[in-house]
Amino acid sequence: MSTRHKITPFLWFDKEAGDAVRFYTSIFEKSRIVDSNTLYDTPSGTVEIYTIELLGQEFSLMSAGPEFKFNEAISFVVTCETQEEIDYYWAKLSEAPGSPGQCGWLRDKFGLSWQVTPKIVSDLFTGDDAAAVRRTFEAVLHMTKLDIAALQRAFQA
Repeated sequence: MSTRHKITPFLWFDKEAGDAVRFYTSIFEKSRIVDSNTLYDTPSGTVEIYTIELLGQEFSLMSAGPEFKFNEAISFVVTCETQEEIDYYWAKLSEAPGSPGQCGWLRDKFGLSWQVTPKIVSDLFTGDDAAAVRRTFEAVLHMTKLDIAALQRAFQA
């Protein structure tokens, strides 16, 4: 049974929604394809619409032509408990021809932006020690994939 949220991200692809559905559901545990529909003879031609769940969050994906492209103004945050989780999601989501960015951000092979972030970052950024928070923030600025141990060392330095 689908968990209905009041807000569901809706992702517009040129022709790749089906490939994206298979890619994302292969990466995230507790994921599934909820529904798929094909609409024929629309102003955009044939349109494919999918509904999927990733970790309980519903997403809609649509292949409807090249009118719109993803950019870094929108990203999805994957909050990780361990370095192993960070390493897993980073490797899977940044598979070529995706591109890693800075500060835990990456673009996947469809151009969608993700932030692979350790849960501990929120604690490290909200501590009472302003110097420790500043050191941690500076450490993040110099990282591509985030490293929990390095962030903890920066905070404790």
